Amino acid sequence: MELNETVDLMMSENRKDRLKAEYWQTKVRLEKLNAYIAKLNAGEEADVDDSVDVLKAQSTAMNEYLYFLDLRMKMYGFLAAE
Repeated sequence: MELNETVDLMMSENRKDRLKAEYWQTKVRLEKLNAYIAKLNAGEEADVDDSVDVLKAQSTAMNEYLYFLDLRMKMYGFLAAE
């Protein structure tokens, strides 16, 4: 899923749809952040303005947040793949 595919869900009046959008948006952003961190670690990116330690801490926080979104999704009977 891509961020632009979550717009309709995010704009919905239905809170369950918005939860799905929030889950997918967080998941997509986390995957992109982790890919960027991997590139920095591999020396493929040389952005001196980004601290890998800060990005890793952000990734950890996002992982925790995604965990709780996943729990909420399961409470409503949604699978992460929906």
